[in-house]
Formats: sequence, structure tokens, C-alpha cells
Amino acid sequence: MADLNGGIIGVDNPPVLQPETITTFNSSGTLTTASYTTSLEYLVIAGGGGSASDAGGGGGAGGYRTATGFDVDASTDYPITVGAGGAAGGNGSDGANSVFSSITSAGGGGGTGFTGGAGRDGGSGGGVGGRTSEANGAGHGNGNTPPVSPSQGNDGGNRGGGGANALCGGGGGGGAGAVGGDSRDTAGGGNFNAGGHGGAGTASSITGSSVTRGGGGGGGTDGGNAGGDAGNGGGGEGCSGGSNAATAGTANTGGGGGGGGNPATDGNGKAGGSGVVITKEAAGPTTASGIWSMNALYDNVKAGTWTT
Repeated sequence: MADLNGGIIGVDNPPVLQPETITTFNSSGTLTTASYTTSLEYLVIAGGGGSASDAGGGGGAGGYRTATGFDVDASTDYPITVGAGGAAGGNGSDGANSVFSSITSAGGGGGTGFTGGAGRDGGSGGGVGGRTSEANGAGHGNGNTPPVSPSQGNDGGNRGGGGANALCGGGGGGGAGAVGGDSRDTAGGGNFNAGGHGGAGTASSITGSSVTRGGGGGGGTDGGNAGGDAGNGGGGEGCSGGSNAATAGTANTGGGGGGGGNPATDGNGKAGGSGVVITKEAAGPTTASGIWSMNALYDNVKAGTWTT
């Protein structure tokens, strides 16, 4: 008996399916889709924002975008851009965008410093720096900028109190899953010198195991108190008083950098972490050839996975 290609149906050569394909880009490159791929799942994370010195706000996480069933063309090259993290220092630098096809995730907003004003807007917003002219409960950088749906990130943290231009820790950077925290009063008596916590990231199982990325950076201290905690998912720690320096965002998570402190042995703000692009293509069949068993032929025709 002949198969659909005119061959003989036998028992020795069952059909072979191409496996699921997961491709991770930790730096820019090119994705070439398989000959049978017409849609895929993606995760596109931009670079996290860097933070400033001297009571710096935490850097915002890079924009975080993910979806399934995204239409692509088979056997086609797609350029991939993986955004770098924002540089440390100054008044905070934004992370760079990551791009796949029509999907652009915006770099995280930088966390501003001593006199830098409001945190910077981005995929997630940067935290406000301490001793700025911003009012209490204000000064965060806006997340999801430019706006997309679903949202790619959250706002940074505000000044918790102390009045404009007063001693105040930096606000935490926004994360993919939560807003950055406001500067905190840890000593009582209206003392808001402690940095705000970085916003938490978001978990994805695109690679087969759950990994959290896109955490915001913690805000730095002013007056030697505690720095803000790193946002879960690659955010950096805010600088605490003394020798507890801030830390950078983790590479390939889009985490925001931790804010610098004042006073501190190392009061410098830190850089944001670079982004990442991950794609997952479903398993697919090879072209039918050779000798096929009747059971294999029936199973493939029934499942719709037979190709000629």
C-alpha cells in the first residue's frame, strides 16, 4: 500500500517530529524561524535604568512584554535587539529598548539623585532622588511609558516625607510586577532617610522553569540609614550607611540599579541590568518520507500533523 508520497507503508520508520525550540538572546542577534513555525511565544525585556549617587532613587526595571500565539512567517530571519542597562551616576540613565519584530519593550527609567528632581519615565519608572524639590508623596517616574496593553511596567517610588529639599532617602525603582516603594521612616520622628524598596518583578516559565525578572532597584539612603531592598527579579540593592554599597541590576533580567547613598564609603549609584529576548516555537512535523507504519500514518492524519 502506498503512503501520501507514493512510498510503501511499513513498520520500521515512525514519523519524527521536530522538538519544541526555545531560543534565548542575551545579546543582539537574529532569530530564524523553523519551516513550520507560523506563531510563537515571546518574552521581551528591556535594559533596566541606572541610578544616581547621593540618596539616589532606584532604577526602574526594563519594560516587560510577553505573549503567546504571536504571528510570524516561517523560515524567516527576525533581527533581535537586546537593550543594555542604563549607566550609573549623573542623574540616572535610562536603559535601552529591546526589540523583536513589532514588539518593543522600553528601557527602564533612571533613578535621579541629590538635585535631580523626579524619577525618569520608562518601561518601569525610576525612583525619585532625595533632597529634591518634589513634594511629599510625589516625584516618581512613570512606568508603562510609552503605554502598551498589557502594561509593560510600574511607577517608581516617591518621597515618603520630610518636606521638599529636606533629608530624604531615594524612592525605589518600579518593577514589572509592582510599584517602587516610597522612602521610609525607619527611625521614627518623621525621619524619612531610608531608601524605598524596589518593585518586584514578574515570573515567566517560557524556558520550562519559573524565573522572575524585571525587579526594580532599591533607593539609597540619606543620612546613613538603611537602603531599599532590591526588587525580586534582578534589581540592585540601595546603598545603606557606612560601607554597604549599592549593587547593580543583574545582567539579562532588566533589573534596575540600586541607588547611591550619603554618607557612605561607596555612595555611588549603580548601573541597570541588561535585557533579554526569549522565543519558544512549538514542536512540528518533518516532511513525510520513507517507510511509515499504518498506525503512525493514522495518528498523524488524525492529529493534523501530516505534511506532504
